[in-house]
Amino acid sequence: MQPDPAHRAISSLQRLSEAFSTRRQQLAAEAGLTEAQWRVLEEVSGEDFLPSMFARQRAITAAAVSRTLRQLSDLGFVKSTIGTSDGRQRRYQVTAKGQRAMKKIHQAREHAVGAVWITLSSKDLTAFTRLSEHLAEHLEQYAAQR
Repeated sequence: MQPDPAHRAISSLQRLSEAFSTRRQQLAAEAGLTEAQWRVLEEVSGEDFLPSMFARQRAITAAAVSRTLRQLSDLGFVKSTIGTSDGRQRRYQVTAKGQRAMKKIHQAREHAVGAVWITLSSKDLTAFTRLSEHLAEHLEQYAAQR
C-alpha cells in the first residue's frame, strides 16, 4: 500500500535533509574541519562574534562553543586576543589558514550549486521555494503553539 501524500512528502523532506547533512559533513571534511567547527569558524568570520550569543542561538552550551574554539585555535584556524575594553572577553579572528579553509568550502559549495541546483528549471526552483517557505511558516507556527 502506498503511503498517503503527506507521509510521502515527509519522507522526501527527511531524505533531502539527510542529503544536505551529508554534504555539509563532506564540505567541512574537505577543509579539514568538522561540521561544528565549520559553523563556529563561519560565525567568527562575521562581525562581532560573541561565543555566548552563538551558543544561545544554536541552543548549545557555552562550554561546547569554547571547546570548538579551542580546537580551531589548536588547528591554526582561529586566533584569540584579550578584549581591549574588557580583559575578561576574548576577541576571535580567523587566521589565513582559516580563511583558506572557508574559501575552499565556499568554492566547493558554489560548484555543487552549479552542478545540482542550477540544472533545475526556474519554474521548479520557484515552486520549491514557495512550498518550502510555506511549510516552514506552518511548522514554526505549530511549534510555537506547543
